[in-house]
Amino acid sequence: MGLKTSNLTFDERVKKAKQDKFMQAAVGKAQDAQFEKRTRAREELGNWNGWRDLGEQIRQHVIKYLPDYLEEFSANVEKNGGHVYFAKTDVDATNYIKQVAKEKQVKKVVKSKSMVTTEIDLDKELLKLPGLSLMETDLAEFILQEDNWDEPTHIVFPTLHKNRDQVCEVFQKIGYTGDNDPEHMGRFARKYLRQYFMEADLGITGCNFAIADNGMINLVTNEGNADLTMALPKTQIVVMGMERIVPSLKEAEVLDNLLCRSAVGQKLTSYCTFSAGKLADELDGPEDFHVVILDNGRSNALNTAFEPILQCIRCGACLNVCPVYRQIGGQGYGSIYPGPMGKVLSPVLDGGYENFGELPYACSLCGACSETCPVKILLHELILEHRKVEMNKLHLDHSLNNVIFKTISVGTKTPILFKGALLGEHLALKPFSNKKENSVENLYPEGKVDKVPKIAPSLIHGWVDVRDLAEPPKVKENFRHWYDRHQKEKRGEIND
Repeated sequence: MGLKTSNLTFDERVKKAKQDKFMQAAVGKAQDAQFEKRTRAREELGNWNGWRDLGEQIRQHVIKYLPDYLEEFSANVEKNGGHVYFAKTDVDATNYIKQVAKEKQVKKVVKSKSMVTTEIDLDKELLKLPGLSLMETDLAEFILQEDNWDEPTHIVFPTLHKNRDQVCEVFQKIGYTGDNDPEHMGRFARKYLRQYFMEADLGITGCNFAIADNGMINLVTNEGNADLTMALPKTQIVVMGMERIVPSLKEAEVLDNLLCRSAVGQKLTSYCTFSAGKLADELDGPEDFHVVILDNGRSNALNTAFEPILQCIRCGACLNVCPVYRQIGGQGYGSIYPGPMGKVLSPVLDGGYENFGELPYACSLCGACSETCPVKILLHELILEHRKVEMNKLHLDHSLNNVIFKTISVGTKTPILFKGALLGEHLALKPFSNKKENSVENLYPEGKVDKVPKIAPSLIHGWVDVRDLAEPPKVKENFRHWYDRHQKEKRGEIND
């Protein structure tokens, strides 16, 4: 799938998403439910903001000394008998993994849920190898795979946009004959996947956190599929973003607490696993252990205003409070990383705004994402920073919008022009205003501008078509006249 998930334009994706009423209802319900669970879990931990401060300090410290911790982690993996490969690009990563698969003559691959492997389109790259089959073992990812590799809609709950009937139809394609009861379908999926686990010769996982001082990787899951993926195949490959590292188990414990409570509203997920490959005295685990450490655009953020996004622990809490995500779901973003974190991260990883230039504008700047982030990333400020960069370097240069903004700038900075505009604004916009009864949908019964000529610049349509614009008051009723009159009354120059 890769970082970019759709060839539709942003407007086309949004229009399609807004027509999906089930998705909108499902996202809304999930956001509300997660708010309650998340709040309760955080309160049980106590001193939540103190934990957030600690999480922020850990992540900022690691990013500051990232080369040192990566070197330490790599040395310890190799000390444990494993192999480490530093991949600059997605192509480097997939080529290395395919080479391992060829050398091991791999026939069956099992994978646990991993955003970074989706980012590099690993599944489809591996399936290009002759005679190789691959199975996603996370239940949600398994459903998406069997549904012709459908796009995920959430980084924690990928199939949030599907109902039980749709899942039932997917399973019927692979031999399911039961009803749409989730328990029955879950049993079918478990039995279906169990055979793949028993026959797989390569297991691939992601990594929540890599432990620098002992070379272990930390995975948190709810289904146990990642544990089987690590325990049964003879070869394991871990794929991790280069920023997903902590100094020691002590810091991993702190971040696991923050992650689980923020992601799913639990004290801890069902499985919190640490692994470094099979040790000499262990009965299960991979005999051959590989770690692929991926850059793929992450270094673009280092030493820039966007460096804080590397603190992200992929909990999805920002998605669960975002009003824009509530309306368009994950697929409206066109990136495997949706929501506020995706608006910041996607242009960084992509190295520019060609594919994701609209995302920073799909934001109300309400700040809810920053308020809930467990590692205190000021996401709304980073989104605003993207707007500044994108505006200055791209779409406003040599455009009609740029001319309009420069004209407005001159007008607002020149008193005589600004006063002249105030004198004429009521008469100028009166023909485009209409009056309606006051209601939730209309807060301006005295008149609202909701139509402009088609020949008007797109900038004006972009405002009027989607925002409420009150009809400007008459000159003698505007704020300046009211203020002058109020001051004169205070001085006793006017007596009503």
